[in-house]
Amino acid sequence: MSKNLRSQKITQGLQRSPNRALLRAVGFKDADFTKPIVGIASAHSTITPCNMGIAPLATEAEAGIRAAGGMPQLFGTITVSDGISMGTEGMKYSLVSRDVIADSIETACNAQSMDGVLAIGGCDKNMPGAMIAMARMNIPAIFVYGGTIKPGHLNGQDLTLVSSFEAVGQYSAGRIDEAMLYAVERNACPGAGSCGGMFTANTMATAFEAMGMSLMYSSTMSTIDLEKAENTALAGKVLVEAIRKQILPRDIITRKSIENAISVVMAVGGSTNAVLHFLAIAHTAEVPFTIDDFETIRERVPVLCDLKPSGRYVTTDLHAAGGMPQVMKMLLTHGLLHGDCLTITGDTIAERLKDIPEAPPANQDVIRPWSNPIYAQGHLVILKGNLATEGAVAKITGVKKPQMTGPARVFESEEDCLAAILAGKISAGDILVIRYEGPKGGPGMREMLAPTSAIIGAGLGDAVGLITDGRFSGGTYGMVVGHIAPEAFVGGTIALVQEGDKITIDAPGRSLHLHVSETELEQRRVTWKPPVPRYTRGVLAKYARLVSTSSLGAVTD
Repeated sequence: MSKNLRSQKITQGLQRSPNRALLRAVGFKDADFTKPIVGIASAHSTITPCNMGIAPLATEAEAGIRAAGGMPQLFGTITVSDGISMGTEGMKYSLVSRDVIADSIETACNAQSMDGVLAIGGCDKNMPGAMIAMARMNIPAIFVYGGTIKPGHLNGQDLTLVSSFEAVGQYSAGRIDEAMLYAVERNACPGAGSCGGMFTANTMATAFEAMGMSLMYSSTMSTIDLEKAENTALAGKVLVEAIRKQILPRDIITRKSIENAISVVMAVGGSTNAVLHFLAIAHTAEVPFTIDDFETIRERVPVLCDLKPSGRYVTTDLHAAGGMPQVMKMLLTHGLLHGDCLTITGDTIAERLKDIPEAPPANQDVIRPWSNPIYAQGHLVILKGNLATEGAVAKITGVKKPQMTGPARVFESEEDCLAAILAGKISAGDILVIRYEGPKGGPGMREMLAPTSAIIGAGLGDAVGLITDGRFSGGTYGMVVGHIAPEAFVGGTIALVQEGDKITIDAPGRSLHLHVSETELEQRRVTWKPPVPRYTRGVLAKYARLVSTSSLGAVTD
């Protein structure tokens, strides 16, 4: 029986508590008062295809929990569609929603004294939001991924959401006509599920599987396939057993398990957002972990999977090739995974992987053999320099020129930059600077998928650099650097950059440098004034007042 407050009250003999009348009204029978109360945090929503398939999964979770002897209690939490809000003011709420989700799950579980929680999420911030709540509360918990979307198809090519964004850039550059633009739009997203490449949602789901907080194989399943429903019911049963054994999130979320998660992120070519979210998860779980630790892991872990956005395949292809257990077993075999880490099942990572082959199947090329990786080292590089004294994150998959020096083209917002790209005002060799899009300055640290996709679509992906104190979508690739800290709004050096200044992005050298003397920078700093906050009331204003620098995970507590 759980040690949580609700069960304590019941086992202490408060048989005449008036609370019981309300519980009877929601379905409790006499025998149910001795069962662990298990929350199901459902992020079902028709706002986004990522979450529109979650309601049936919540029903499966309820059935699994009941079958295992628990008493399920369903409640809702929010989601924001990053893809739909991308490039608009609405995108400022995306990262904010991570904290709203965490706060709402904590509030519901602790207010109702739940003994454990199963969270089901789809779009990007559902995963870290739920995990932050789990680490905060430290009651038995499991995460169920709502599942990935199946790829769209057009002219024999697999499509994803990013295909649509890139098509806008191709159309603006005259590379495709209007008919093709709309054909891509109509075919890119065929139904329910999270964006199909190794973008942020799939990246975080695979990382949670590697960390031990989700069941194996679950992160690469399609939303609409029967195995996803069956796996969700199983997750409910596993959670009830974890409640009985009191397997707690902080038993699982450790320094070693976070290293496992980041190793997998590198191996699959995952999103830059993993850096931000795992810094926040580590902070909440009180695990010492810094932005520099990502670089240490990157140097030793190869990129093994050929996945979109810069590769050829989508997540359902990865699932068919063996999924995360295959990738994890390869890392374990070569000493790059901590096999002694606990999972929510009560087994260790090594025990769960014992029957997985050490090498990937020979009849596929989604997962490369160890001797022939996509890249010998990881793709998420931590850069530092006078432009980012606290750090910045570069994603170098698909980049032909990982070192670039060029003139700064300065923009005070994402919209201004996108307009210049679409108008043909950007030249090869330029380094675009988008600032005042950080956690405080945006506020909310928007993702720059629209301008980065427009650059790719215009055929400038290998010729133009882009740096920002905002974020990037997991669908972004190219010579781009984000999460620059300190951000412009608090007086970071990026606020002092002027049009035409020379900037060097040097991924191999892990450097981001503005070629302006310290004397000149100090003179500019004297005349710089912080901008007036863009929001003074409401959620965004509160967030801007509370949020930390991105180099600490943009946390609010």
